[in-house]
Amino acid sequence: MTDFKIPASVPGNKKSEYSDNYRKLTKNRGNLFLIAGDQKVEHLNDDFIGANVSSEDASPEHLFKIAAASQGGVLAAHLGLISHYGHNYKQVPYIIKLNGKSNLGPNDDKDSSPTWWTIADIVKFKKQSGLNIVGIGYTIYLGGKFESQLLATAASAIWQAHQAGLTAVIWMYPRGKNVKEENIHTIAGGAGMAAALDADFVKIKYPYGSKNTKLTAKKFQEAVMAAGHTKVICVGGSRRTVSEMLKELEEQIKISGTTGLAMGRNLHQRSLEEATRLTAALGSIIFDNKSAKEALVIYNNKTKKAKKNYKFLGLF
Repeated sequence: MTDFKIPASVPGNKKSEYSDNYRKLTKNRGNLFLIAGDQKVEHLNDDFIGANVSSEDASPEHLFKIAAASQGGVLAAHLGLISHYGHNYKQVPYIIKLNGKSNLGPNDDKDSSPTWWTIADIVKFKKQSGLNIVGIGYTIYLGGKFESQLLATAASAIWQAHQAGLTAVIWMYPRGKNVKEENIHTIAGGAGMAAALDADFVKIKYPYGSKNTKLTAKKFQEAVMAAGHTKVICVGGSRRTVSEMLKELEEQIKISGTTGLAMGRNLHQRSLEEATRLTAALGSIIFDNKSAKEALVIYNNKTKKAKKNYKFLGLF
């Protein structure tokens, strides 16, 4: 496995537990493939039903089936979903998302800083459920009306998570009046903020749609450098061809220096069969250093059916 530094905020008696959680989080490779199940809250039902969306996506369990078949994906979701479905997918590593808001009404009016559960709640839930809870997640809107509350709550949550031997992933999105959300320099500032908060990983936006994708990937090195020991993963972006997604992921990892990907609607809106092939393709780049061309061959291989006995799938 790629070596990693245990933060000094992890006490000595929790270092072993933290290391175990970190290895599960990253498939023992140091890289992260995050499946964004928190979109059930953030996007309500907008992304789960409709034209060009698989009928399978209407059920929350579709997210768990995809994660179970992904061979390395970590499902990020709120505790309620994991409580209802996790017992059937005990091999899946989980990130519990602590905060959230809906997409109804003006964003500026919403204070999403309060956590829905405490770290003590998460630790208790992990113990009593026996589920593979490896860390917590929290979203920050940098530059927004409630920035100071979000930062203070995130700092406390990360500290408490590390004290309990859990990992911490921050969703860091510049957002506010006159804020350029996809400006690389601004995004890099957010990545540096995540490092100052002591996050293990930071999930940030990426300026997709550039004509010169390699040049964009090179400029994005600023964000990776700013994050320091906090590792960077990028959002999946809008729907594009699979070939484009794989090419951009390869450039992010091999040129920018990112260490993974977070994907939501680009994944769960597909059927389980197609989503499984896509996770295999993405995972081959994230975990096995495959090229986009090699990954596309994996995606196009339709001979392997998605396994149905999810309880007994092994990730490692």
